[in-house]
Amino acid sequence: MELARAALAKLIGCRERELVFTSGGTESNNLALRGLQIDALITAKIEHSAIREPAEKLDVPAVYLPTDIDGLIEPAALAAALVELGDARVLVSLQWANNETGVIQPVAQLAAVAHEHEALFHTDATQAVGKIPVDVKAAGVDLATMSAHKFHGPKGVGALYVKRGVRVRAQLRGGPQERERRGGTENTAAIVGMGVAAELARSFIDEEESLGALRDRFERAILERCPGAEVNGARRPDTPRLWNTTNIGFPRLEAEAILLTLSEKGVCASAGAACSSGSLDPSPVLLSMGVPEPVAHGSIRFSLSRFTTDDEIDQAIDIVPQVVAKLSQTLPMGT
Repeated sequence: MELARAALAKLIGCRERELVFTSGGTESNNLALRGLQIDALITAKIEHSAIREPAEKLDVPAVYLPTDIDGLIEPAALAAALVELGDARVLVSLQWANNETGVIQPVAQLAAVAHEHEALFHTDATQAVGKIPVDVKAAGVDLATMSAHKFHGPKGVGALYVKRGVRVRAQLRGGPQERERRGGTENTAAIVGMGVAAELARSFIDEEESLGALRDRFERAILERCPGAEVNGARRPDTPRLWNTTNIGFPRLEAEAILLTLSEKGVCASAGAACSSGSLDPSPVLLSMGVPEPVAHGSIRFSLSRFTTDDEIDQAIDIVPQVVAKLSQTLPMGT
């Protein structure tokens, strides 16, 4: 376990003692939000449900920041919200990278603004860790969430980075494990797997550019072959995004019909967060970004991995336009 802790610490640039092993990203997010003595929370509607849902249940008010059409948060908007809250003890919780669009937030700038107003800064870095370089010290964050399965580790294990000097109250009690920050017997086998995955991720991150080219080729081909399609989170060419995620809207089609037909042809995708792929409602993340409802209803998230091949991209480029063209003739939204 301690070797795994050391490997994960090297991956994100922190001390080993600053890591708390958990059951995954959801528990880590809940520990960050519920384990601190605060008077108010600042977050955004584009966050993963593991932030949005506990934020609604806290005993303190939550302030939601606006985003632009690509889902980016302006540091000035955060500063204004902090000024409005005055001397309150505030936790700011903003994701490092979005799980549906891949858009990367200016975390270092946002954390700096939070600290200027003496607020703590937590980031849900679940989508970023293991995919892009993450250095929690350089970024200046106080807490950061991560989950092993997002970088090819086992499911059911994650961690919370807690900066030295920040105190979190354990939400699971029953033992002194994890320096009394998370009681309960640790899942040793899964933690070891997370450590191995962290070691492998460190050697893989340098390949990001070539994998980003695969995503870009897929997007260009789909936009050329599917009239009206648009990439959510990429209205501006300079918006930073993860290399592995693309969210494409097919206006006036139903995401459910697209997903079912793609699945029949061997292409796996989701209509929002992968963990809510069975939902039939348009993504609240896209709606909060200002994506029009007819586009949000027909938006699909495609994910790549370090094992995605050129041949698989070619197959998807062939299949997706066929599916969209067929559904546009037979099952347009509203019929």
